[in-house]
Amino acid sequence: MRDNSHPYVHGHSDRESERLQYQASKLARLLHNGTRYPPKSGVLEVACGVGAQTVILAQNSPGAEFMSVDISPESLTKAKDRILQVGIPNVTFCQADIYDLPFASETFDHIFVCFLLEHIPDPILALINLKGILRPKGTITVIEGDHGSALFYPDNPDAHRVIDCLVQLQRQTGGNALIGRELWHLLTDAGFMDVTVSPRQVYADQSHPESIEAVKNIFIAMVEGVREPAIKRGLADKETWEKGIRDLYRTTEQDGSFCYTFFKAVGIKRG
Repeated sequence: MRDNSHPYVHGHSDRESERLQYQASKLARLLHNGTRYPPKSGVLEVACGVGAQTVILAQNSPGAEFMSVDISPESLTKAKDRILQVGIPNVTFCQADIYDLPFASETFDHIFVCFLLEHIPDPILALINLKGILRPKGTITVIEGDHGSALFYPDNPDAHRVIDCLVQLQRQTGGNALIGRELWHLLTDAGFMDVTVSPRQVYADQSHPESIEAVKNIFIAMVEGVREPAIKRGLADKETWEKGIRDLYRTTEQDGSFCYTFFKAVGIKRG
């Protein structure tokens, strides 16, 4: 969910939709561990996208009632289709903008936000808006990545450069690909109390074959997806880009390793 003047840097292709679904399924245990909502509680999922996280949320808390919103009607259509395919009854969808939500104050018991704040120009304003529609003592859960946390072997400057292309593109569209490290202060500055942040780390080498495949199909695929705009805007030439991507894949080979950190923050609205 984002202001239309700040487009989703990864695009809306079928490949990106598939990547998001794969990412949600592979990272479900890592990211959703500790997130369960009581029966009859009202939960707002913000920026549900194609419904990749929606399915996991609703299945983990079958007694809760979810309202899942996104600004993109195309994404909402895909999310609704996915929910119907899985047969989940406790989700309602609504098209809405994070900066102009159509809900009365103190409507929801809990709010869940995943991979949204990195794409919008004013995350604190967004969090303040969400706090207004959260009931006293309700919780907000926010999950974000941080592309600056990518560590790998063999280390290579061209591999770092293609990752930095994604960081710069996101900055140019009003986002922040390094926002994971900022979650504590963002939630605190927005007025939430008792904010806690837990790093959730992905580590991959040849002794973790499933993690190796996840690095290829989630992180490297995400970087590959911005090839055209990165080259078009002069952030890298074609030769440097292709070498950087090859060097990223090199980290998933026999003697390579890769590490990346997600950040999960939980805050409470004052009673």
